[in-house]
Amino acid sequence: MVSLAGCGAKTSTVNAEAPNGTGGATPVQVQPVESKPIAQTTEYLSLMKSRHSASINPQVEGYITKIFVNSGDSVAAGTPLIQIDPLKQEATVSSQEASRAAQESNVNLARINLDRAKKLWDAGVIPKSDLDNAQSTYDTSVAQLKSLEHQVQEQQVELRYYKVSAPMSGIVGDIPVHVGDRVTVSSLLTTVDEPGALEAYIYVPASRAHQLRLGLPVHLLDEAGNLRADSQITFISPQVDMDTQTVLAKAAVPNNKGNLRIAQQVRAQIVWSTAPGPVVPVLSVTRINGQFFVFVASKEAKGTFARQRVVKVGDTVGNDYAVLDGLQPGDHLIVSGTQFLQDGAPVTEQMETPATPAKTESAPKTGN
Repeated sequence: MVSLAGCGAKTSTVNAEAPNGTGGATPVQVQPVESKPIAQTTEYLSLMKSRHSASINPQVEGYITKIFVNSGDSVAAGTPLIQIDPLKQEATVSSQEASRAAQESNVNLARINLDRAKKLWDAGVIPKSDLDNAQSTYDTSVAQLKSLEHQVQEQQVELRYYKVSAPMSGIVGDIPVHVGDRVTVSSLLTTVDEPGALEAYIYVPASRAHQLRLGLPVHLLDEAGNLRADSQITFISPQVDMDTQTVLAKAAVPNNKGNLRIAQQVRAQIVWSTAPGPVVPVLSVTRINGQFFVFVASKEAKGTFARQRVVKVGDTVGNDYAVLDGLQPGDHLIVSGTQFLQDGAPVTEQMETPATPAKTESAPKTGN
């Protein structure tokens, strides 16, 4: 009886301590789940293009005889870039000018014959038909001369196309052609880009096109996820690309520091909306078989216990996960010793709620 009584007394003692959290309870650090502004974002790969860029194509066919500039050169409007062999066109111009000179002689002869016919008509020597024929010959000669003059002007204008010049001031891009290459009107000779402001070309799937609107914030990120530049949507295409089923959206980028280049691919993060929501430290979240779990300190009738919860997390906000489901602001999140906890284990909270926020708020004040 004494032995049984002793065992019974010992059992009674343990059961009495467990509910109060003083016997067998694990001390843990907790912090309240905070609510912060959470941005709903989607990341796309964007292409940087100059807001003022010109692709240089020849307007004539021929062989390149000289390249006056190099890639990266700064040029003014009208600066010669590339020379295409003009010999054939120069011969055509010379031939047209010779024809015009010959026609001028015909016009002079027709004018002399017309003057003679008028005098003979006035003297009554020739009939009216001879005068009319002389007038017609002169008019025809003059018309042919004007036609040849226009042809000469046209050929002279085309001759100028054999020297390709910069249409505006800017920086010469890549020059994929070489001296001796034969080019056509579809050949790309080079580009001229005005330095400074760029545009990010973002191709958004058509299924999300209805969410696009002018002014949506856009964050341009580098490979490590650091912010390169802030921008916003400035243009939305009214059409869907038939091949990719995407909608083109553009975002103007000042590029004051010059850390972005034309044709560079950059990660672009579109911020669809921002709303407050709960966040938890990344280190307090455990991933098992593709699911995310956290431990919370749950105060119940028999004491405080660690309860494991499945949570749905979104993007990271600094060092925190945005929690989409499973937690509410104010829940007591266990942030230490979670690797030793099991669901339902008794715990004691070691850190008061205001401790972490107070320390966080004091840091900016010291810096100011």
